[in-house]
Order: sequence, then structure tokens, then C-alpha cells
Amino acid sequence: MRGIRNMVLEILETAFIQRALVTGIAVAVICSAVGFFLVLRRHSLFGDALSHMAFGGIAVGLFTNIYPLWTAIVVSVLAALGMTKLRQSTKVPPDATVAVLLSSGLALGIVLVSISGGFSVDLFSFLFGSILLVSPDEVYIIIGLSAGIMAILLLLYRKFMYIAFDEEQAKVSGLQVSKLNYLFIVLASITVIASIRLVGILLISSLIVIPNITAMLFGKGFRKTAIISGAIAVSSVIAGILISYAANIATGGTIVLVLVMIFLAALVAKKAERTKRLAGIKAEA
Repeated sequence: MRGIRNMVLEILETAFIQRALVTGIAVAVICSAVGFFLVLRRHSLFGDALSHMAFGGIAVGLFTNIYPLWTAIVVSVLAALGMTKLRQSTKVPPDATVAVLLSSGLALGIVLVSISGGFSVDLFSFLFGSILLVSPDEVYIIIGLSAGIMAILLLLYRKFMYIAFDEEQAKVSGLQVSKLNYLFIVLASITVIASIRLVGILLISSLIVIPNITAMLFGKGFRKTAIISGAIAVSSVIAGILISYAANIATGGTIVLVLVMIFLAALVAKKAERTKRLAGIKAEA
């Protein structure tokens, strides 16, 4: 036990691990917060679509020699706003617009990669995550973006909740639903970009969705569910980073596997609780 504790303390004293943990916790918090509203709106796949648009944006950046995260933000935000406008002005179903967004981003990225001569090391790091390689400048950028997103979500929490439950009623009550939807889409897009370094483009939706559906299994109120989701996301990120470093395996995949294990454990516990309750009812009868 003492050997494990000493190993953990030694790992935590490493500068790049400290940067990874700080940025990982910040990303985990905003992903669970944004994902909470996406799951309530039944837009769980929206994060996946945004991540594929981010792939296209990153490919644009690598192709034009511009910092890829900036081009990814621009492409993702514009695409997300366009998709929201399409959904509001036409009768195209939400899942169909998500499919269009997803395939468009992936196609754009593949075409640019083929033109530039194939996959590079930089592109692979964006696809699969490289949180242990986060630079000090990226730490400040990610923390700043995370703080801004959380501040807006906390300020407009009740309005976003109202829209998530009944968008039509929110319009009748006088809320500027269209503007709030556009704002939320921008926040979700930036959240996806900020998360790329942690779990990579291919696994971002897992960090957005799994903590929330796991928290919802506990059947608590909405505020408690949001808190539980954040706790699950943060603990999974911390455990995933430490395990991946100690075992020398991929960080993004390790974090998602920890999330999945927590989800499965919650399912088993929920089923055991239901079985116990039914046994108690039968005994009383």
C-alpha cells in the first residue's frame, strides 16, 4: 500500500501530469455540464457530430499551417449554427441534421488529409488525444474557455432547463429561444474543441454522454444529477490519467473505459436494488 502511495505521489510531482490533471478536470466539468443539457434534449449524438466537424476544422488548420484548434473552433461553430438554422427553418428532423453535420465534417477532413499526403503525427494526436503533451499555453487557453463556458451555463441555467423540457412553452413564456439555442450551440462547439486534447476527436461524445446517463440511473433531482455527473466525469479523468501513465497506455481510451466501468457498476447496483425492492414487496404480500 505504501509503495502504491509513493508511486502516486511521485507521478503527481511531474509537471506534465499536473498540467494534464488541471486541464482534464476543467474539461471534465464542462463536458458533464454541457452534456447534461444535450442528454435532456435527446441530442446525445450532437457531440459526436461536432467532433467530426472539428476533425474537418483541424484538417483545415494543418493544411493551411494555422493553429488547428482555432480553425476547428471556427469550422465547428459555423457548422453548428448552420445546422441549428436548418433545423429551425425547415422540417428536416434533428437526427437527420446531425447526420449531415457528422458526415460533412468527416468528408472535409478526409479530402484535405488526402490532398496533403496522408495522416501526420499531429493529426493522430488530435484523433486519439494527447493530454500528457499539453503545453503551459494550452493549459491557460483550456482553463479560460472552461471558466467562461461554466459562467454562462450557471447564469442561464434555469432558461436552458426550461428550453430543454418544453421549447414551445418557453417560446410562449417570452424567452428568446432561438438566441439561447444559438448560444448553447456555440458553447457546445467550444466544449468539444477544448476536450480534443483530453480524449481525442473519436471519443469526445463518450465524455459528454456517459457521465450524465450514469448519473440519471440514480434517480435523483436534476441538480443532484448534474453534481453526480460532474463527480463521475472528474473522478474518471483523474483515474484514467494516472492509470494510463502508470501502465503506459492511451489516456483517452483509458478514461472512457473507466467511465464505462462506472456505468456498468451503476447498472448492476440499480438492478440489485430493484431486485431487493421486489423481494421485499413479495415478502410483505
